[in-house]
Amino acid sequence: MNSNTDKDTILITGANGFTGKHACKHFTASGMKVIAVVRKENTPVVHADQVQICDLTDRAQVHQLIRKTMPNYVLHLAGRNAVQDSWTDPIGHMDANVMATLYLLNALRDYPDCRIVVAGSMLSFTLNENPQPLHPYSLSKTFQMLAAQSWSHLFQQQVMVARPSNLIGPGYSNGLCGILAKKAVRIERGVENTPFRLSSLIEQRDYLDVRDVVKAYAHILLYGTPGTVYPVGSGSNRTILEIVKAFELLIEQPLPLEVGHIEGYVPPKPLDLALINALGWRPEISFETSIADILRFYRTES
Repeated sequence: MNSNTDKDTILITGANGFTGKHACKHFTASGMKVIAVVRKENTPVVHADQVQICDLTDRAQVHQLIRKTMPNYVLHLAGRNAVQDSWTDPIGHMDANVMATLYLLNALRDYPDCRIVVAGSMLSFTLNENPQPLHPYSLSKTFQMLAAQSWSHLFQQQVMVARPSNLIGPGYSNGLCGILAKKAVRIERGVENTPFRLSSLIEQRDYLDVRDVVKAYAHILLYGTPGTVYPVGSGSNRTILEIVKAFELLIEQPLPLEVGHIEGYVPPKPLDLALINALGWRPEISFETSIADILRFYRTES
C-alpha cells in the first residue's frame, strides 16, 4: 500500500460471493478503499466503501467501470463455478469465466501500474496435445488462467493468478462442507434423517479456510511476480471420511450416509506451496476450527 494519506483502491469482483464477502472485510480492515462489484442492483454488500453494478460479460460496462474507479489493485473473484451447470450451459461458463476476465484485463491496459489477481481453480488442467478436461467448467477455468498469464506477457500487465484448493469456512457455500453442515444442523434439530449420498469416503482433497485464502490473495497482490501462477492451499489432503467424522464429533451423533464405490482411485499429491510461502504466507486457521465455524454459521443462519 502507499505510505501517503490517500488510500489505495482495490476493486473486488464477485464481492457478494462466498470469498468476496470475506475479501471485502479483510481489505477494509487493512485500510484500503474497497469498491465492491456486483451484478445486480440492490445487492447488499457489507464492508465496502462503494458498490458498483456491472455485468462483467458486457465489454462496454467493464470499460466504463474501470474508467470510473481507476483502481490500484483488482481482485477478480467473479465467475461461475457450478460444475454440474457447466454441462447444460458451457457457453455461459465461457462467457462468465473467460470473456469477462479478458474484458476486465483489456480495460485495465490503460492502468499499467494496477496489480491484478485472477482467482483460478485447482480443477483446471494442463494443456497438451491431447487435452481431456473433466467438464466444461474445468475447460473454462483453464482458458481463464491461460488468458491471464498471456495478457501479463503480451501487454506487460501486472497480472498474477491464484490457484486455490477447496475453500471452506463460515458463509453460504455450495461446497461439500457447506452441504454437510446444513445436513448436520437439520439432523441435530431432528427435522431430517434421510441419508446423504456420497460417491465414496476415500477421495482426498486439500481444504483451506476462506479467510486464509483472502490473506494469500493480499500477499500475491502486494508481493507477487506478474505472470506467475500461485497454488494456494493447506498443503495437506483429507479424505471425505475425515470431513464426515469432524461434523459427527461436533453434533455428537452419526450422519446418515449412502456411500458409493469408486474403482482404482489414485489420491492427488499434496500441493506444492513453495511459491506462495516465499511471499511470506502460511495458513493460520486449523481444519478443526474451520469446520466448527461452518457449523456455527449454519446453526445461526438456518
